[in-house]
Amino acid sequence: MSETGAPAIRDLPSPNHEPRPEGVAVDTLVIHYTGMESAAAALIRMNDPKAAVSAHYLVDEDGSITRLVPEELRAWHAGIASWRGETNINDRSIGIELVNPGHEFGYRPFPETQMAALVALLKDILVRHPIPPSRVLGHSDVAPERKRDPGELFDWARLARAGIGLWPELAPGEPGAAGPLPPIGEVQGLLAAFGYAVPRSGKRDAPTEAAVTAFQRHFRPRRVDGVVDAETVARLRWLVSHAAA
Repeated sequence: MSETGAPAIRDLPSPNHEPRPEGVAVDTLVIHYTGMESAAAALIRMNDPKAAVSAHYLVDEDGSITRLVPEELRAWHAGIASWRGETNINDRSIGIELVNPGHEFGYRPFPETQMAALVALLKDILVRHPIPPSRVLGHSDVAPERKRDPGELFDWARLARAGIGLWPELAPGEPGAAGPLPPIGEVQGLLAAFGYAVPRSGKRDAPTEAAVTAFQRHFRPRRVDGVVDAETVARLRWLVSHAAA
Protein backbone atom coordinates (compact mmCIF):
# COMPACT_ATOMS: atom_id res chain seq x y z
CA MET A 1 0.00 0.00 0.00
CA SER A 2 1.40 3.41 -0.96
CA GLU A 3 1.48 6.46 1.30
CA THR A 4 -1.61 7.78 -0.53
CA GLY A 5 -3.61 4.67 0.32
CA ALA A 6 -3.56 3.34 -3.23
CA PRO A 7 -2.42 -0.29 -3.57
CA ALA A 8 1.09 -1.05 -4.79
CA ILE A 9 0.95 -2.23 -8.40
CA ARG A 10 3.60 -3.63 -10.72
CA ASP A 11 3.28 -3.22 -14.46
CA LEU A 12 3.56 -6.07 -16.95
CA PRO A 13 2.11 -4.59 -20.15
CA SER A 14 0.10 -6.95 -22.33
CA PRO A 15 -0.09 -6.44 -26.09
CA ASN A 16 -3.71 -7.59 -26.02
CA HIS A 17 -5.63 -4.34 -25.97
CA GLU A 18 -7.01 -1.59 -28.20
CA PRO A 19 -8.46 1.92 -27.80
CA ARG A 20 -11.87 2.27 -26.23
CA PRO A 21 -14.53 3.61 -28.60
CA GLU A 22 -14.74 7.38 -28.54
CA GLY A 23 -17.32 8.70 -26.09
CA VAL A 24 -17.82 5.41 -24.20
CA ALA A 25 -17.27 5.87 -20.47
CA VAL A 26 -16.18 3.14 -18.07
CA ASP A 27 -19.28 2.18 -16.08
CA THR A 28 -18.80 -1.54 -15.33
CA LEU A 29 -16.44 -3.72 -13.29
CA VAL A 30 -16.15 -7.40 -14.20
CA ILE A 31 -14.44 -9.78 -11.77
CA HIS A 32 -13.03 -13.09 -13.01
CA TYR A 33 -10.94 -15.95 -11.76
CA THR A 34 -8.02 -17.08 -13.87
CA GLY A 35 -9.12 -20.73 -13.99
CA MET A 36 -5.55 -21.87 -14.55
CA GLU A 37 -3.10 -23.93 -12.54
CA SER A 38 -0.86 -21.02 -11.56
CA ALA A 39 -0.51 -17.25 -11.63
CA ALA A 40 2.52 -17.61 -13.89
CA ALA A 41 0.51 -19.56 -16.45
CA ALA A 42 -2.23 -16.92 -16.39
CA LEU A 43 0.24 -14.09 -16.93
CA ILE A 44 1.88 -15.91 -19.83
CA ARG A 45 -1.50 -16.43 -21.47
CA MET A 46 -2.63 -12.83 -21.02
CA ASN A 47 0.63 -11.62 -22.56
CA ASP A 48 0.45 -13.98 -25.53
CA PRO A 49 -0.80 -12.21 -28.69
CA LYS A 50 -2.02 -15.55 -30.05
CA ALA A 51 -4.29 -16.05 -27.03
CA ALA A 52 -6.01 -12.69 -27.65
CA VAL A 53 -7.11 -12.38 -24.02
CA SER A 54 -6.18 -9.93 -21.28
CA ALA A 55 -7.46 -8.00 -18.29
CA HIS A 56 -6.63 -4.68 -16.74
CA TYR A 57 -5.40 -6.19 -13.47
CA LEU A 58 -4.46 -9.53 -11.96
CA VAL A 59 -4.62 -10.00 -8.18
CA ASP A 60 -2.57 -12.92 -6.86
CA GLU A 61 -3.40 -14.98 -3.78
CA ASP A 62 -0.57 -13.29 -1.85
CA GLY A 63 -2.17 -9.89 -2.48
CA SER A 64 0.25 -8.70 -5.16
CA ILE A 65 -1.33 -6.78 -8.02
CA THR A 66 -0.20 -6.69 -11.65
CA ARG A 67 -1.48 -4.16 -14.18
CA LEU A 68 -1.57 -5.56 -17.70
CA VAL A 69 -3.65 -2.96 -19.54
CA PRO A 70 -4.11 0.72 -18.61
CA GLU A 71 -7.66 1.60 -17.61
CA GLU A 72 -8.06 4.02 -20.51
CA LEU A 73 -7.62 1.14 -22.98
CA ARG A 74 -9.94 -1.74 -23.86
CA ALA A 75 -8.81 -5.10 -22.48
CA TRP A 76 -10.10 -8.40 -23.88
CA HIS A 77 -11.65 -10.16 -20.90
CA ALA A 78 -15.45 -10.50 -21.14
CA GLY A 79 -15.85 -12.13 -24.55
CA ILE A 80 -19.42 -12.60 -25.75
CA ALA A 81 -21.32 -10.90 -22.94
CA SER A 82 -24.32 -8.73 -22.16
CA TRP A 83 -25.70 -6.58 -19.35
CA ARG A 84 -28.85 -4.45 -19.44
CA GLY A 85 -29.12 -5.01 -23.16
CA GLU A 86 -25.59 -3.84 -23.89
CA THR A 87 -23.26 -6.27 -25.61
CA ASN A 88 -20.17 -4.06 -25.79
CA ILE A 89 -19.01 -5.03 -22.29
CA ASN A 90 -15.29 -4.83 -23.02
CA ASP A 91 -15.76 -1.32 -24.41
CA ARG A 92 -17.12 0.01 -21.14
CA SER A 93 -15.59 -2.16 -18.41
CA ILE A 94 -12.52 -2.78 -16.31
CA GLY A 95 -11.65 -6.46 -16.02
CA ILE A 96 -9.95 -7.91 -12.95
CA GLU A 97 -8.59 -11.45 -12.79
CA LEU A 98 -8.19 -13.19 -9.42
CA VAL A 99 -5.67 -15.99 -9.29
CA ASN A 100 -7.67 -19.14 -8.53
CA PRO A 101 -7.55 -22.54 -10.28
CA GLY A 102 -11.31 -22.39 -10.78
CA HIS A 103 -13.80 -25.21 -11.05
CA GLU A 104 -11.67 -27.12 -13.56
CA PHE A 105 -8.44 -27.27 -11.57
CA GLY A 106 -9.52 -27.33 -7.92
CA TYR A 107 -11.68 -24.34 -7.02
CA ARG A 108 -10.88 -22.98 -3.57
CA PRO A 109 -11.74 -20.01 -1.33
CA PHE A 110 -10.12 -16.67 -2.03
CA PRO A 111 -7.62 -15.94 0.79
CA GLU A 112 -7.81 -12.89 3.01
CA THR A 113 -4.67 -11.33 1.53
CA GLN A 114 -6.18 -11.52 -1.94
CA MET A 115 -9.57 -10.15 -0.89
CA ALA A 116 -8.02 -7.26 1.04
CA ALA A 117 -5.89 -6.32 -1.97
CA LEU A 118 -8.92 -6.55 -4.25
CA VAL A 119 -10.98 -4.25 -2.02
CA ALA A 120 -8.16 -1.69 -1.98
CA LEU A 121 -7.82 -1.90 -5.76
CA LEU A 122 -11.56 -1.54 -6.38
CA LYS A 123 -11.84 1.45 -4.05
CA ASP A 124 -9.00 3.08 -5.96
CA ILE A 125 -10.69 2.38 -9.31
CA LEU A 126 -14.00 3.79 -8.07
CA VAL A 127 -12.31 7.09 -7.24
CA ARG A 128 -11.60 7.48 -10.97
CA HIS A 129 -14.74 5.88 -12.39
CA PRO A 130 -18.24 6.45 -10.89
CA ILE A 131 -19.40 2.88 -11.47
CA PRO A 132 -22.93 2.17 -10.16
CA PRO A 133 -23.12 -0.62 -7.54
CA SER A 134 -25.42 -2.63 -9.82
CA ARG A 135 -22.64 -2.80 -12.41
CA VAL A 136 -20.06 -4.47 -10.16
CA LEU A 137 -20.39 -7.93 -11.67
CA GLY A 138 -18.91 -11.36 -12.10
CA HIS A 139 -18.02 -12.88 -15.44
CA SER A 140 -20.88 -15.33 -14.90
CA ASP A 141 -23.34 -12.43 -14.61
CA VAL A 142 -22.51 -11.06 -18.06
CA ALA A 143 -22.03 -14.49 -19.69
CA PRO A 144 -24.25 -16.87 -17.69
CA GLU A 145 -24.43 -19.57 -20.35
CA ARG A 146 -20.63 -19.73 -20.72
CA LYS A 147 -18.96 -18.80 -17.44
CA ARG A 148 -18.98 -19.64 -13.71
CA ASP A 149 -16.37 -17.24 -12.40
CA PRO A 150 -15.57 -15.88 -9.90
CA GLY A 151 -17.93 -18.49 -8.48
CA GLU A 152 -19.89 -19.26 -5.36
CA LEU A 153 -16.87 -19.02 -3.02
CA PHE A 154 -16.25 -15.38 -3.85
CA ASP A 155 -17.30 -13.03 -1.02
CA TRP A 156 -19.58 -10.51 -2.71
CA ALA A 157 -21.10 -9.54 0.64
CA ARG A 158 -17.69 -8.36 1.84
CA LEU A 159 -17.36 -6.08 -1.16
CA ALA A 160 -20.79 -4.60 -0.48
CA ARG A 161 -19.86 -3.93 3.16
CA ALA A 162 -16.89 -1.97 1.80
CA GLY A 163 -19.21 0.09 -0.39
CA ILE A 164 -18.52 -1.86 -3.58
CA GLY A 165 -21.46 -3.43 -5.40
CA LEU A 166 -24.82 -4.59 -4.06
CA TRP A 167 -25.81 -7.31 -1.63
CA PRO A 168 -29.47 -8.02 -0.71
CA GLU A 169 -30.23 -7.16 2.92
CA LEU A 170 -33.39 -9.10 3.71
CA ALA A 171 -35.25 -8.84 7.00
CA PRO A 172 -35.41 -12.00 9.18
CA GLY A 173 -38.01 -14.33 7.73
CA GLU A 174 -38.40 -12.28 4.57
CA PRO A 175 -37.14 -14.95 2.13
CA GLY A 176 -39.90 -17.31 3.21
CA ALA A 177 -42.57 -14.62 3.16
CA ALA A 178 -42.58 -14.07 -0.57
CA GLY A 179 -45.91 -15.88 -0.99
CA PRO A 180 -46.71 -17.96 -4.06
CA LEU A 181 -43.97 -18.03 -6.64
CA PRO A 182 -44.62 -15.63 -9.51
CA PRO A 183 -45.05 -16.93 -13.07
CA ILE A 184 -41.78 -17.67 -14.80
CA GLY A 185 -42.41 -14.79 -17.20
CA GLU A 186 -42.41 -12.38 -14.26
CA VAL A 187 -39.17 -13.88 -12.97
CA GLN A 188 -37.65 -13.42 -16.42
CA GLY A 189 -38.78 -9.80 -16.33
CA LEU A 190 -37.12 -9.24 -12.96
CA LEU A 191 -33.88 -10.84 -14.14
CA ALA A 192 -33.90 -8.66 -17.24
CA ALA A 193 -34.76 -5.54 -15.22
CA PHE A 194 -31.71 -6.11 -13.06
CA GLY A 195 -29.47 -6.73 -16.05
CA TYR A 196 -29.32 -10.39 -17.05
CA ALA A 197 -29.75 -11.36 -20.69
CA VAL A 198 -32.83 -13.56 -20.50
CA PRO A 199 -35.72 -13.85 -22.98
CA ARG A 200 -39.34 -13.28 -21.93
CA SER A 201 -40.33 -16.72 -23.21
CA GLY A 202 -42.60 -17.63 -20.29
CA LYS A 203 -40.85 -21.00 -20.23
CA ARG A 204 -38.18 -22.52 -17.99
CA ASP A 205 -35.74 -22.62 -20.86
CA ALA A 206 -31.96 -23.02 -20.83
CA PRO A 207 -31.15 -19.26 -20.91
CA THR A 208 -33.46 -18.70 -17.93
CA GLU A 209 -31.94 -21.53 -15.91
CA ALA A 210 -28.46 -20.22 -16.71
CA ALA A 211 -29.41 -16.71 -15.58
CA VAL A 212 -31.01 -17.98 -12.36
CA THR A 213 -27.91 -20.06 -11.65
CA ALA A 214 -25.63 -17.07 -12.26
CA PHE A 215 -27.82 -14.91 -10.03
CA GLN A 216 -27.66 -17.47 -7.23
CA ARG A 217 -23.92 -17.89 -7.65
CA HIS A 218 -23.54 -14.15 -7.02
CA PHE A 219 -26.40 -13.32 -4.63
CA ARG A 220 -27.38 -16.64 -2.95
CA PRO A 221 -24.19 -18.72 -3.06
CA ARG A 222 -25.06 -21.12 -0.25
CA ARG A 223 -27.32 -23.01 -2.68
CA VAL A 224 -26.75 -22.77 -6.41
CA ASP A 225 -29.22 -25.04 -8.18
CA GLY A 226 -30.89 -22.93 -10.88
CA VAL A 227 -34.30 -23.44 -9.23
CA VAL A 228 -36.55 -20.42 -8.76
CA ASP A 229 -37.58 -20.49 -5.10
CA ALA A 230 -38.97 -17.94 -2.63
CA GLU A 231 -35.58 -16.79 -1.42
CA THR A 232 -34.22 -16.31 -4.93
CA VAL A 233 -37.28 -14.22 -5.84
CA ALA A 234 -37.04 -12.14 -2.65
CA ARG A 235 -33.37 -11.39 -3.26
CA LEU A 236 -34.04 -10.57 -6.90
CA ARG A 237 -36.86 -8.18 -6.02
CA TRP A 238 -34.66 -6.45 -3.42
CA LEU A 239 -31.90 -5.94 -5.96
CA VAL A 240 -34.20 -4.63 -8.67
CA SER A 241 -35.62 -2.11 -6.22
CA HIS A 242 -32.16 -0.97 -5.09
CA ALA A 243 -30.30 -1.04 -8.42
CA ALA A 244 -28.91 2.22 -9.74
CA ALA A 245 -29.48 3.22 -13.33
